[in-house]
Amino acid sequence: ITTRLVGSEMCIRDSMMRTDVKESDKEYVLEIEVPGYDKKDISVDVNDGYLTVSAKKEEKSEDVKHGYIRQERTASCSRNYYVGDIDEDNVKAKYDNGVLTVYVPKKEDKPEKSRTITIE
Repeated sequence: ITTRLVGSEMCIRDSMMRTDVKESDKEYVLEIEVPGYDKKDISVDVNDGYLTVSAKKEEKSEDVKHGYIRQERTASCSRNYYVGDIDEDNVKAKYDNGVLTVYVPKKEDKPEKSRTITIE
């Protein structure tokens, strides 16, 4: 699995999306640290051999009491993982206590078929 990190300077500076990757005969398991985000702020996509994890958080408020006209806090981060030929339909993810765990099943190896070709 190879990775590419895309995101704001804060994402890179604070080492967001630290990742541990485990491999077994049947799957890869990625444990990705995404602290400070809610489950609704995180998306996981699979496309053409790449798994993309993105997180985006926006907070806006107007607090006239303390003299603020407007307060805004925005953070976003995205990371791509090349996972190759996988079973895209059965990728699963769960988010618990700041850690996103993604289960990426490998495609089952199809036995090579040998066939004799008739010569005409």
